[in-house]
Amino acid sequence: MSFLRKILKKKKSVKTGEDRSGQAAFIPKDYFGNNLDENVKKIIETLGNSSDIIIRKMEIGRTGRIAIFYTDGLADDKLIDNNIIGELITKESMDETISEQHSLHIIKEKLISISGVKSIYDWDQLFHSLLSGETIILMDNANEALSISTVGGEKRALTEPSTELTIRGSRIGFIERIRTNTSLIRSRIKNPNLWLETMQIGKVTQTDVAIMYINGIANDKVIKEVRKRLKRIDIDSILDTGYIEQLIEDETFTTFPTLYITERPDVVTANLLEGKVAIFVDGTPFVLTAPALFVEFFQAADDYYFRFDIATGIRLLRVLAFIISIIAPSIYIAATTFHQEMIPTLLLITIAAQREAVPFPSFVEAVIMEVIFEILREAGIRLPKAIGQTVSIVGALVIGQAAVQAGIVSPAMVIIVSITAIANFSTPSFSMAISARLIRFLFMIIAATFGFYGLIMAILVMFIHLCDLRSFGVPYMFPFAPFTPSNAGDTVIRLPIWSLKQRPRLISQKNIIRSGKNQEPHPPKQTAGQPKKENQE
Repeated sequence: MSFLRKILKKKKSVKTGEDRSGQAAFIPKDYFGNNLDENVKKIIETLGNSSDIIIRKMEIGRTGRIAIFYTDGLADDKLIDNNIIGELITKESMDETISEQHSLHIIKEKLISISGVKSIYDWDQLFHSLLSGETIILMDNANEALSISTVGGEKRALTEPSTELTIRGSRIGFIERIRTNTSLIRSRIKNPNLWLETMQIGKVTQTDVAIMYINGIANDKVIKEVRKRLKRIDIDSILDTGYIEQLIEDETFTTFPTLYITERPDVVTANLLEGKVAIFVDGTPFVLTAPALFVEFFQAADDYYFRFDIATGIRLLRVLAFIISIIAPSIYIAATTFHQEMIPTLLLITIAAQREAVPFPSFVEAVIMEVIFEILREAGIRLPKAIGQTVSIVGALVIGQAAVQAGIVSPAMVIIVSITAIANFSTPSFSMAISARLIRFLFMIIAATFGFYGLIMAILVMFIHLCDLRSFGVPYMFPFAPFTPSNAGDTVIRLPIWSLKQRPRLISQKNIIRSGKNQEPHPPKQTAGQPKKENQE
């Protein structure tokens, strides 16, 4: 055995180079040492001292020392306490059963009352088992470890997100328990370089706030900035991610969101793999990711589950709907107030006939209808779910029809406001949709005052403002400004998955290659099942 151990020690390699795809080899490819303290230290360092990795050291028998590891949220705590720790600390087992020479064998065969127990010998197996919810037992003077099947954890109902519905993809959303939320990410990225840092924010509430990132992919400057902004928060309470968002965002006086909010684990996973940082807050199912880009708010999770041509068409439709939701009422106001010559004659006659009995100008019409619709929308959100949608739909129909018959607004204005509202619902992100609703009123005022000239100038000012925004130092309009062709394939268009070989350069800035060469489809030259042609002589 000693000769075999010498051979194994010679084969150890602690370097973490790069694999063939250009990505860092995150898990060390070597075997355990026989010093328990060194093994424990290596696990802690490799996992970045993540706060959800639980470590329990114990003295068993007369001379034996062991360390028990498991991931909080992925492992069943009661199963571990009752069937592992409870058995090991029994006095009879400690004094009579455990001996120094065959300690792990005795623990495996006689003391652990769980069926799934196996021996592991290298770090690859250890980290994969640990991050899959299994419990690891390491012992002093032993070159092997035990992996015990204790997968379990929080079992509260995980339902589909109510604000981000998709046709394809996961049906699981975050809940209000921070450990369950981090475990949902752990279950998708079984990699020791997925690091987690937890801190308490709020002088009164002491709310658990955690940041998660992939070491080696995420930008160290962004991580440092996120950590710095969180630590300088001095407030009594943190009750939701909205508190964190308002306290750490780059720009306060803007309607555009500079942090992305989601309650879908698959979206957070994808953002982490791009080099972003996720911020979890205990007590809320919504998670923040930073840095955030403008184009990100028009992308949905199932864009990546459909073919690229379908996803591209849907994204272009969302961008068109966003533009309509901002400027449609303003164009109508400017055209009917200042630029009637731009309207086709027949349509102008129809609009004039409809507005003949209306006592208000177009701007007042639009404001009345928009305010009424916003009231109905807010009422539909606050009312019980069973009647909220009914009140919104019926209220809009009844009030719109009554307003037309009473001569308060014209039918054309009802159509414009309805199209605008429907287009606003097409934006996947609620924070971006509500931003468009605020900008719409500002554009209406400018269009009613200066016509198309003022509207065009307002749009130019909005684009300048967007280009000036930053999210943790990253330009908000990246990859359009500055224009980066290598990252433009996943914006308002989406190229095939196999062609998206690089992570966003201004976000990750290291390890930007995420796929190797020759990933595109290579169909066989011969159809499957077709018989080969035989040479005829």
